[in-house]
Amino acid sequence: MTQSNHGRSTLVFGGARSGKSTFAERLAARSSLERVYVATGAALDDEMADRIARHKDQRGSSWITIEEQLDLAGVLSRENAAHRVILVDCLTLWLSNLMFSDKDIAAETARLIEATKGLAGPCVFVSNEVGMGIVPENRLSRSFRDAQGRLNQDIASVCHQVVFVAAGQPLLLKPSHQPEIGL
Repeated sequence: MTQSNHGRSTLVFGGARSGKSTFAERLAARSSLERVYVATGAALDDEMADRIARHKDQRGSSWITIEEQLDLAGVLSRENAAHRVILVDCLTLWLSNLMFSDKDIAAETARLIEATKGLAGPCVFVSNEVGMGIVPENRLSRSFRDAQGRLNQDIASVCHQVVFVAAGQPLLLKPSHQPEIGL
């Protein structure tokens, strides 16, 4: 059974330098749709400015770039169309921006989930897996790790596909057959 890509979303997540952004960009670029890149990072220092510049160079000029640090739901609502694929890179920086702006993370996540459900065209979200290491020693880091884990679960629940990337290699987690206990 072939399904339309319109309104379908994908979560691509993995660790730092796992290749998740490159994989997500290639996934979006394989479509024949107009490409919109939503960047959530801000150049707050020279190192981050260099990262942003490298990402722009890597993508090339075939993308429409929108920089938005807080209102992802608003951007998705305004920019989505059946003839476009939207790539959001990344949810981890967005979450960090929300935390440091004292935003209601649960409310913003709910808005993002609702916006995702209503998309006319496909969207690819990039996010980090931050919960596979040791328990952080301080409260802020533990709060962030927990919030990131909940955000990833919430987005994964509404995405049609979920891909984990490690060492540049994708592992499709959803759709998949769930394990069963049988006799």
